[in-house]
Amino acid sequence: MNRVYRRAKIYVQSKYAGILQESDTGYQFTYDQKYLASDQAFPVSLTLPLQTEPFESKVLFSFFDGLIPEGWLLQEVSRNWKIERNDRFGVLLVACEDCTGDVSVRREETL
Repeated sequence: MNRVYRRAKIYVQSKYAGILQESDTGYQFTYDQKYLASDQAFPVSLTLPLQTEPFESKVLFSFFDGLIPEGWLLQEVSRNWKIERNDRFGVLLVACEDCTGDVSVRREETL
């Protein structure tokens, strides 16, 4: 059984779209069933098309990794929130709640 370390709620155009989670085996993104049933559902990205089955990866999905700031801004985020720059999921959680574009990321507490 995989142990989930951190979870994030993913929103598309301010609508709850699904869950991104980090576990001991990697990452998983799953669309919310209500979101999929909506006629206003849009894919998070072209690499994560709408589907009921979860997406799995050993590394953070490139789309989500691409939301993370780079250069001096990454350095500032890392310093201000005391997060290691290579903790990509941690940086995603603090820096992408209100990022540019249609997708936003919000931390969800795990049990």
